[in-house]
Amino acid sequence: MPRYRDLTHTARPSDAPRVIEPKNPLRSVDPGALEMLKVAQEQNIETVFDRFVAQQPQCGFGYKGICCRICIAGPCRVKTEEGPGSKGICGATAFTIVARNLVRMIAGGTASHSEHSRHVLHTAHAMVDGEAPSYSIKSPEKLHKLASQLGVSTINREDREILKDVTEIAYSDFGRYQDRPLAFLDSFLTEQRRKKFQHTNITPRSIDGTVTELIAQTAMGVDSDPVNLIFGGLKGSLADLAGEYIGTKLSDVLFGIPEPIVSESNLGVINSKMVNIAVHGHNPVLSEMVVAAARQLQGEAQKVGAEGINIVGICCTGNELLMREGVYLATSSASQEMAIMTGALDAMVLDIQCIYPAVQQLTECFHTKVVTTEGIMKMPGAQHIAFNAETAMEDAQKLVQIAIEAYKNRDPKKISIPNERHNLVAGFSIETLTDIFSKVNSDRPMSVLTDAIMNGQIKGVVQMAGCNNLKRPQDESHVVILKELVKNDVLVVATGCSAGAFAKLGLMSPLAVDAYAGEGLKSFIRMLEDANPQLTTGLPLIFHIGACVDNSRGMDLVMAMAEELEVDVPKVPFAASAPEAMHEKAVAIGTYCVTMGLPTHVGSMPFLEGSDLIYGIATQIAHDVFGGNFIFEMDPQVAAQKILGALEYRSWKLKIHKHAAEKFNTEIAQGW
Repeated sequence: MPRYRDLTHTARPSDAPRVIEPKNPLRSVDPGALEMLKVAQEQNIETVFDRFVAQQPQCGFGYKGICCRICIAGPCRVKTEEGPGSKGICGATAFTIVARNLVRMIAGGTASHSEHSRHVLHTAHAMVDGEAPSYSIKSPEKLHKLASQLGVSTINREDREILKDVTEIAYSDFGRYQDRPLAFLDSFLTEQRRKKFQHTNITPRSIDGTVTELIAQTAMGVDSDPVNLIFGGLKGSLADLAGEYIGTKLSDVLFGIPEPIVSESNLGVINSKMVNIAVHGHNPVLSEMVVAAARQLQGEAQKVGAEGINIVGICCTGNELLMREGVYLATSSASQEMAIMTGALDAMVLDIQCIYPAVQQLTECFHTKVVTTEGIMKMPGAQHIAFNAETAMEDAQKLVQIAIEAYKNRDPKKISIPNERHNLVAGFSIETLTDIFSKVNSDRPMSVLTDAIMNGQIKGVVQMAGCNNLKRPQDESHVVILKELVKNDVLVVATGCSAGAFAKLGLMSPLAVDAYAGEGLKSFIRMLEDANPQLTTGLPLIFHIGACVDNSRGMDLVMAMAEELEVDVPKVPFAASAPEAMHEKAVAIGTYCVTMGLPTHVGSMPFLEGSDLIYGIATQIAHDVFGGNFIFEMDPQVAAQKILGALEYRSWKLKIHKHAAEKFNTEIAQGW
């Protein structure tokens, strides 16, 4: 069973309301978004905040996960009283229905991350074959390291030849039929995790095959065993992690390993004097080319009276460009409409995922051109330009020209750009973190972090991730939890819209260290700065490690810590938190975090309370089997205390086990 320092912490969440002030449409703590919400109210413009309020109260059956729509004999709603109404028409009980729904969300999340990664893989393969001349290998060192991990020879071989072998292994991971583990997953696991997954029969053999298997397993008339269903979901989550690894590592090879970089964030980065293009979605294959095309076409923008072209990012495409190019991060998921409402956004270029259909509907009030670029992502009324790796620069130039033409149609009376913008430092890949640590200890870089935990300077590491969910005000849970963690000397790494929340509110800068960090964390960061005078950017309060697909970087970090400490992951003082989880991707990510052995907080309740059995598996039994567990808690203050309690319990127990191993000259205990 999971343990906490505070014995009042149980597997059940506090009695905090699941939806805060359900009829209040001003659901954000971001000053930039709040300023635009006032504009929306004055102009009677509908936003996501209005639509959320209009949906309240949401369906109670759906909220508990006991509504089944898998076959068209339904929908079936399972009731609590005994009798025929306590089961679906087919006889499925609450625990079967809840498990099926949960596993299908994992399958959806896995498919989403995998599709992102597949695009990157296709581009790498096309580049190797000479069919994508606009792309190149920006990081040979990452390629060689990846090849070594996958068992690909690099001796006396051209980089393109090496990358061809790597891409073939990645394609095999997507579609393998032989009973062999995923290479990209197996290559980085600790031996203990590898054996655990084999023993519990959740090692996936292919990404696409696993998703297909989950859909088949959860179909009407197939699996009704809740435990077997959940174990299928765990397998799916590991396939999701493998897909993330393919996407992150190949993106680093093609576009470069992120390094510390200075930029700015919030809606104030939109410039009224320039052609503004927002790139939105998740795929760097497109957005990197748009940035390159914009640099080439600055003169064209000046011909129509603009000072130049300003690329800004929204959501995880923004995070990808921020990490590698220093492109401004305008806003995150929940406030994507606000960028159009500034009246100065000339084009919004879309790829895939987390994109509201409402952005196209909103352009009826503004001059902004919305352009979709992927075959699986179109919108009624939006312009579509199919983006191909083979004609990447040509396609990107078309997109930029659309924005330049739209600039001519701006209505100056509709321009309303908030002043809110904050400096930030991003770009902390696992390679960058290792390099920073190596300046303190070149022989064992990761010991710099683990020693700081063992001697009590910091309490552990938390990876904060995930979406916006308007059941609480946008960004509030991210920020409240972060401030409590850093005050208590926790090192925080962040991805996705969680990182975006911190960037927008000025928390991702070196100045925030003095303002918010506890003395232990502050001294740790200052020690790293002193050892790295070449980092003219300084070190921020939070280390931004990338987009949501880059949660794999966090797994790299915890694996490195486990190897340094000579223990399996469930003993490492490392936790995960998705304070405002919303997407199916968040469900898949959270599930693999638990499966890897991490305490994993989720701040918006998934649809599983309709079955005490499934709830118990997620919050308690998972810990007994894998060493990780879900912590469902909607109150961010209480959540922070639970996360701290989980870290401190791990640190305390690890110190005892290490002391015992030294005293009796034995190997450190591996049980958790």
